[in-house]
Amino acid sequence: MSHAVLETPTPSGGNFRPHKVAHHFTSAVQEFQSLKLAFWLFLVTEVMLFGGLFAGYYIYHEQYLETFVACGKLLNRELGSLNTIILLTSSWTMAMGVRACQRSKQREMINWLWLTVLCACGFMVVKYFEYTAKFDHGVFPGSFFAPDETYAPFFEGLLHPNIFFSFYFTMTGIHGFHVLLGIFAILWLIWQGGKGRFHAGFSAPVDLIGLYWHIVDLIWIFLFPLLYLVP
Repeated sequence: MSHAVLETPTPSGGNFRPHKVAHHFTSAVQEFQSLKLAFWLFLVTEVMLFGGLFAGYYIYHEQYLETFVACGKLLNRELGSLNTIILLTSSWTMAMGVRACQRSKQREMINWLWLTVLCACGFMVVKYFEYTAKFDHGVFPGSFFAPDETYAPFFEGLLHPNIFFSFYFTMTGIHGFHVLLGIFAILWLIWQGGKGRFHAGFSAPVDLIGLYWHIVDLIWIFLFPLLYLVP
């Protein structure tokens, strides 16, 4: 059964493009609600993923408390704090980008999104230096853990320090992968936004990717104290 093609309202002026509602939806509202529901289900799987990692971390933290506290001190808290500030800033720039889109401020939206990408890239650069500082001394996850003479004395007397770094690299690595996905998603928004695809009449992709970015930032807010400020 076919029906007339529906379009969302398009602001006058600029190079905005009307959004055609997919044929299997009866209205733009139904389309947006369906997208939002699907995206929330996706975010639930993300919470389950990191929830399992947090649970495993807590269990081993309780078993090897002395080891986790000692190993946590080897992480660079200054760089971790810098990355926290960077991600909090990126959440603000992303929120401003979403707001600009909802007001049909095309150029303003793109500028805010570029700033978000810049912050995200800065986060990854800092994380690169953190990782290489550990790899250069043989501090790897799991069975690859082989600290050199600089770090080896520090681990003497500690039970299974490789477990802590397995959690560290796994949790921050998966989080970093999500940051990379966020960068590509925001770049897509910039590309399509430059064509006038997003505006007050159709801002769903910007809203949802913005929500994803806030979740990525929120996960880091939990990772930072858990790993860098081990209680």
